[in-house]
Amino acid sequence: MATLLEQLSSMTVVVADTGDLQAIQQFTPRDATTNPSLILAAAQIPDYQHLIDDTLKASRKLIGANAPAEQVVAEALDEICVSFGKEILKIVPGRVSTEVDARLSFDTEATIAKAHKLIGLYNDAGITNERVLIKIASTWEGIKAAESLEKEGIHCNLTLLFGFAQAVACAEAGITLISPFVGRILDWYKKDSGRDSYPGPEDPGVISVTKIFNYFKTYGYKTEVMGASFRNLDEIIELAGCDLLTISPKLLDQLRNTEAPLSRKLNPGAPAATIEKFSIDAARFSEMMQEDRMAHEKLNEGILGFSKAIDTLEAQLAHRLAVIEGGAAFAHAAQEIFLLNDLDGDGCITREEWLGSDAVFDALDCDHDGRLMPEDVRGGLGAALATAR
Repeated sequence: MATLLEQLSSMTVVVADTGDLQAIQQFTPRDATTNPSLILAAAQIPDYQHLIDDTLKASRKLIGANAPAEQVVAEALDEICVSFGKEILKIVPGRVSTEVDARLSFDTEATIAKAHKLIGLYNDAGITNERVLIKIASTWEGIKAAESLEKEGIHCNLTLLFGFAQAVACAEAGITLISPFVGRILDWYKKDSGRDSYPGPEDPGVISVTKIFNYFKTYGYKTEVMGASFRNLDEIIELAGCDLLTISPKLLDQLRNTEAPLSRKLNPGAPAATIEKFSIDAARFSEMMQEDRMAHEKLNEGILGFSKAIDTLEAQLAHRLAVIEGGAAFAHAAQEIFLLNDLDGDGCITREEWLGSDAVFDALDCDHDGRLMPEDVRGGLGAALATAR
């Protein structure tokens, strides 16, 4: 009998949800998608350190020898996202999604400018727009930015999508693809209801994506639906037949090693009955999002989480730049990391403020008082610098 992955691939485009190039090579998906959290995880893998270092050096050369470290890091952040994307496109035959800075999620013009920067970097490397999806958070401002970009021939993937209002707004804006977050919807309902689990057909995330899929297919919207953020195999099985599903390496491995019958649950040629078609504007979008407590909360939480991942990645890049360049950049990088984490500006960093891992906090907190002072950060980075040398 064919594996679940083989059967799923016959009816749905399987996308790898990872920045790990080795995992992408292992599962040979058509497309791949990344975000700052995934790139942050991949950046910890020694095999990819050369991508980070080469990009930092190139950004320093581009920005100038005397430029502040934060300018080099800001340039390198875009370059690193595209560097991983270019490496991914050497492996997959289809598209890669590269994300706009989540901190710009409520700024339409800034989102458009960042998208132009990212697609320009791809184009400079000889990669056409058809192979890239610019990933943007599904705020009203983000959707309007994506609508403008689509008219320019820059294709978009609208992420952090939790509510039906977001999906309909994206479809009416002519967006190429949306990524409703199945697992995060389930997480919210489990916490809100106190239930430990939901059977696959009753999973709130599955129900949400099914509703969106049937609505889009019934009314002829061209926007593709890509279920994302899965927590278990049942969610994937219940969405077999969806346009695309982006799946983590762990779940891809389970699908590859499971032999069982898999039936199509979603059929674009024969969608299930759906609600009456309606149009959405900014006022109705806001009203529907306010009424949908789950979607409202998860969107804001997701933006905050992705923003913190970018903050952490920037701090790590500043640290790595200090290691590469030595003492000239070291003091500045240490100060940057301290200011980044001292959220209330009181001159010390508590564990609650720290954006990095607990392990790093514990390593820097030499006196175990639960606070990091500037000298703790400088001392910790100094030890890392000495070890690297």
